[in-house]
Amino acid sequence: MFPHPGNSSKIEDKSFPHKNTLQIDGRLISWNKPQLMGIVNLTPDSFFEGSRTEKSLEKVAALVKSHITNGASILDLGGYSSRPGASDVSLQEELDRVIPAVSWITATYPDILISIDTFRAKVAEEAIRSGAHIINDISAGDLDQDMISTVARLQVPYIAMHMKGNPQNMQKKSNYSDILIEILYYFAEKLEQFRKSGIKDVIIDPGFGFAKTLEQNYYLLRNLHQFQTLSLPILVGISRKSMISKALDVEAGRALNGTTALNMFALCHGANILRIHDVKEANETLKLFNTLYP
Repeated sequence: MFPHPGNSSKIEDKSFPHKNTLQIDGRLISWNKPQLMGIVNLTPDSFFEGSRTEKSLEKVAALVKSHITNGASILDLGGYSSRPGASDVSLQEELDRVIPAVSWITATYPDILISIDTFRAKVAEEAIRSGAHIINDISAGDLDQDMISTVARLQVPYIAMHMKGNPQNMQKKSNYSDILIEILYYFAEKLEQFRKSGIKDVIIDPGFGFAKTLEQNYYLLRNLHQFQTLSLPILVGISRKSMISKALDVEAGRALNGTTALNMFALCHGANILRIHDVKEANETLKLFNTLYP
């Protein structure tokens, strides 16, 4: 049904109808205008120090309020750092980090959409039961054999990202014959698997920084529009990543300007969701994009 990864012909997936909307918690969410996803790292070791909240509810509360005030429509909560070489975290520790935050945000801001950033089915299910609405999986089901069936059973939107290996070894797995064709083929196969499992709403994430070199990241970004052949919303997460800081020879803390520049590029080439640390600046970028393309 799909060409081999070595074939450079166009890949187009027909497993899902083209969707400009998603059903989330009884609400119809439109992707006709891009959305902002604010990052809430509930970890002590995320790559960008300024985003770490650990277990401090006070820090979480301040960050959440700032994200919402500045224009985020989705909050992405994660309790397992996926930076290259990150330490493993036990299941219980991840649950202890994320579930109280999900419950608090649900009670305090009942209208905000919550995404749970995890590759573990148990964490995903507990978060959804506690009030989260979306599952964001860096492995697209590859790191937990129960994830896909869990998403199908819960009937919630699923963000599937491309990655090879795991956070501990992914940077050793950046060998590709044709990275664009291989990733498109990967998603085509995944979408067929999701459809057969009963998952209805999918968002795709090319996985910038995950098992990809600096040059490969920029090649994928230049060709972001090619992912529109899959006819699904596209999430781009490049905020303050090393693909920016290395190119500019700065630390992550000084990579905001570069992030803003590349976020505008991503919007112009088909991004439907920006996953970002700095919501205020991303919202300004989005406003200018919407002015350019009303």
